[in-house]
Amino acid sequence: MPRKIAAGNWKMHGDGAALAELDALIAAAAPGVEIVICPPATLIARMADRARGSAVAIGGQTCHHAATGAHTGDISAAMLVDAGATHVILGHSERRADHAESDAQIRAQAQASLAAGLIPILCVGETEAERDADVTLAVVTGQLAAAVPDLAPDTAGASLVVAYEPVWAIGTGRVPTTAQIAEVHGAIRAHLADRFGAAAQDIPLLYGGSVKPGNAAEIFAVANVDGALVGGASLKATDFSGIIGALSAA
Repeated sequence: MPRKIAAGNWKMHGDGAALAELDALIAAAAPGVEIVICPPATLIARMADRARGSAVAIGGQTCHHAATGAHTGDISAAMLVDAGATHVILGHSERRADHAESDAQIRAQAQASLAAGLIPILCVGETEAERDADVTLAVVTGQLAAAVPDLAPDTAGASLVVAYEPVWAIGTGRVPTTAQIAEVHGAIRAHLADRFGAAAQDIPLLYGGSVKPGNAAEIFAVANVDGALVGGASLKATDFSGIIGALSAA
């Protein structure tokens, strides 16, 4: 069975004062749930030190595919590991839109992350126009085919996390129906099974896009939803702990 994961993407939010929220999340840990917080790069080392020995892991929000080099402003997978990260979000729609990241680049980043010992949380999802054009499944499986690197079947479940985030639902308050989520997550699982065989059943599939304490239980009841990648609701422990509790009970 896949692991249950509640991952928080803090995006460009948070400073030293936010460490208090991490302390509260550590206290809110629930049975059977892995918690991953992905703060801005300026907080990774401090959070990793603070979370050491707890149920909370720390991740980055992106990384460069090269180990070192003349890439001003970028951060490598090895640097994230050195700072104490264990995970990294890759291919988020905001990176695809704001930085023109392609599936080929995301695949290279994932390969670099795996080589450095990080677990990629690889994001896929369709825009509103693609949803309206009824090409969601083609878009999502196409992203998976191009961006997910080759994995050894016996380690695939421990090496990769996939997050489905419909772009039109991120930060908008709009959420797909449970039937729509089930359809996409089922297609993702089937695609991964075609590539990695039975090991695909162990790859956690997260849903992301306006997940809140009030709708989390309904989302986690959907087949092939093993957790959530949460944006705004992960910034406050009082909100995120409700989502964590719902996942623990699912």
